[in-house]
Amino acid sequence: MSIIIEINDLYKRYGRRTAVDGISLKVEEGDIYGFVGPNGAGKTSTMRIMATLLAQSEGDILVGGHSVKDAPRQVREKIGFMPDFFGVYNDMVVWEYLDFFSACYEIPREQRSKLVEDLLELVDLSHRRNDPVEKLSRGMKQRLNLARTLVHDPQVLILDEPASGLDPRARAEIRELLQELAKMGKTIFFSTHILADVAEICTRVGIIEAGKIVAAGTLDEIQQALTPFRAVQLSILDKQSETMTLLEKTKWVSNLTVAENNHSKSHIRLKFDFSGDDRALSELLAIMVKAGIPVVHLSEDSRNMESVFLRATRGLVT
Repeated sequence: MSIIIEINDLYKRYGRRTAVDGISLKVEEGDIYGFVGPNGAGKTSTMRIMATLLAQSEGDILVGGHSVKDAPRQVREKIGFMPDFFGVYNDMVVWEYLDFFSACYEIPREQRSKLVEDLLELVDLSHRRNDPVEKLSRGMKQRLNLARTLVHDPQVLILDEPASGLDPRARAEIRELLQELAKMGKTIFFSTHILADVAEICTRVGIIEAGKIVAAGTLDEIQQALTPFRAVQLSILDKQSETMTLLEKTKWVSNLTVAENNHSKSHIRLKFDFSGDDRALSELLAIMVKAGIPVVHLSEDSRNMESVFLRATRGLVT
């Protein structure tokens, strides 16, 4: 894949305060890139510079080969930007809102009607097309504003905290929508401090704190760099003694325990730290199956993701 976003030695200063402190990173075409960090880390400043809404102090960002400093118009043609706080025009109904922004992007009138209907279908708001925007729930407003970023068919979506303040169902809907957009060929760069969203959908992650990138890469690369082990959970139907004996003899396994608060009376849950890679974990699973151990479920403990990010950022809000 080719590089579509390239941040080079970027600085942003507000008086004596440095909000973005010399960061550099690359985003490949087709990535769902999670930009993670605590409040005040420099996420929004970086994204507003990327969207050509804020001037950098030093450095540059290239989007599709175009500089935000030297070719802002060409950058704007390639991006769709959704800020963390946005305004909606409450005196409009849903379809009018999208039609208005389509007109702003000079979409011909004869094309706008179909475009609006296609976008409403994409974000699952067709049934609310004639409703006043002010009557939408927060989650629906988020989806509507995401549709707004798509009216000119941008190559790159820059989304600042798209799931902030949403309930679990609305967050899941946003995640599914982002995955669908990635399948359609969009590159997505979004900021968040919701770790579950990062673990669920991101292909790559950049962690920022105090204006500096403290870790970047795939989740596996970051995890291997920051933690010496992975927290694994194993559910079996029976043969607890045999399973524990086998695991205790495995070189990659340590800190083996029986999990507390077992919610299923029919399953036995074990927890252990695993120092091997994915191939080693696959081999361990094959050994257990060959030994006749009735494995129901084996997975990495999602809470371990919190420890990974907490190792990288002392002030990360989870």
